[in-house]
Amino acid sequence: MEDILQSRDACVYFGGLKAVEKVNMTIKNGDIFGIIGPNGAGKTTFFNACSGVHPLTSGQIIFKNEDITSLVPEQIARKGLARTFQNIKLFKFMTVLENVKTGFHIRTKSSLASAMFKTGTYKNDEEMVTEQGKALLSDMGLSAYTDTLANNLPYGLQRKVEIARALALEPTILMLDEPAAGMNPNETKELSSFILDLHAKGFTIAVIEHDMKFVMNTCNRVLVLNFGKKICEGTPDEVKNNKDVVEAYFGKGFAAKGGFGNG
Repeated sequence: MEDILQSRDACVYFGGLKAVEKVNMTIKNGDIFGIIGPNGAGKTTFFNACSGVHPLTSGQIIFKNEDITSLVPEQIARKGLARTFQNIKLFKFMTVLENVKTGFHIRTKSSLASAMFKTGTYKNDEEMVTEQGKALLSDMGLSAYTDTLANNLPYGLQRKVEIARALALEPTILMLDEPAAGMNPNETKELSSFILDLHAKGFTIAVIEHDMKFVMNTCNRVLVLNFGKKICEGTPDEVKNNKDVVEAYFGKGFAAKGGFGNG
């Protein structure tokens, strides 16, 4: 399979703090790729480096065989990398459709002047994003909430709307930062099914998550970070049976018992 996103000796330093230290990663076309690690492991900082939010101190980020290390987030998004954040960033007093329509901004042609004077270009863009926004919501099973204010949705549905908005960019890869955070077990299970459905539609997905069960049941490959360093990358079975991973999460005593399976 084709390599979609790679990091090569990626480092992010904040003064004397080595938040990310020489991390190498490869995500291939068709992966559901999980990134896990204990609190403070550097997961979100690494995600931010991959999407241009934090500049690398050294190393490279390669996206579709192009070095994007020096690009800003909007430039990277235009190339086909979309992401969500730990904290939901919906416009709470806009409808679900209006929120999703904002995700099309990179694909529209209207200028500020076009919008102010309601030119033909603006009207064409508005018609396009409305039509495609409704189609996207329908495809994702969210049509019933088209005119609902985002603030009135349950937490789990707000997460799905945020993902729908990211998909409006028509990304090559979708990066989700702790999508199950704050969800109850039923919502987490529904989110896992939702992500698997997206994958079945052809999306490549990378996800940071604390919920080990969620990652093991959803992802086909997993990267584990601890104190900013990569300690393991492999299949879910390889990861959960890796002594260094078990020790990072539960300590040496638990690791000595044989890992997740025997603990």
